[in-house]
Amino acid sequence: MSYLNLDTSKTKDTVRELNVLLADYHLYYQKLRNFHWNIIGQNFFDLHIQFEDMYNDAKVKIDEIAERILTLRFQPESNFTEYLKISNLKEASSDIEDFKMIKTLLKDHGEIISQMRKVVEIADKNGDEGTIDLVGAYIRELEKTSWMLDAWIMKTEEKQHS
Repeated sequence: MSYLNLDTSKTKDTVRELNVLLADYHLYYQKLRNFHWNIIGQNFFDLHIQFEDMYNDAKVKIDEIAERILTLRFQPESNFTEYLKISNLKEASSDIEDFKMIKTLLKDHGEIISQMRKVVEIADKNGDEGTIDLVGAYIRELEKTSWMLDAWIMKTEEKQHS
């Protein structure tokens, strides 16, 4: 790994946390597919499209996280048995209402953002600017998506109380 100028004994800690983030993103991706397939009701058109946009974004991030792990000369986790063990997220039912779907995703966003910050903190200790740059951009993007979903909930909550 001399061309990266990183110490493999230190990057293993970053990779461990990247694998947790990879697991989180796999469960998040599948949850988005679940919600995309199973959304019903008056918000169907808006949320069906939104969930598709979100899972397409998650799919790209899954590949980029795995490729970063490979760049660091480690092997990414690649089976759901392990993902379910190490992920911060839990699976979701297919039979929940749109409002609950958004609340569930916002909770997941909080977990994913926490994991991303952990990755950045450890990568920073190890002088791994490449990982910091990659994951830092993800934090910004997920914070923005969270803000938008939260704005949607505020609108929905107002309707439910009127």
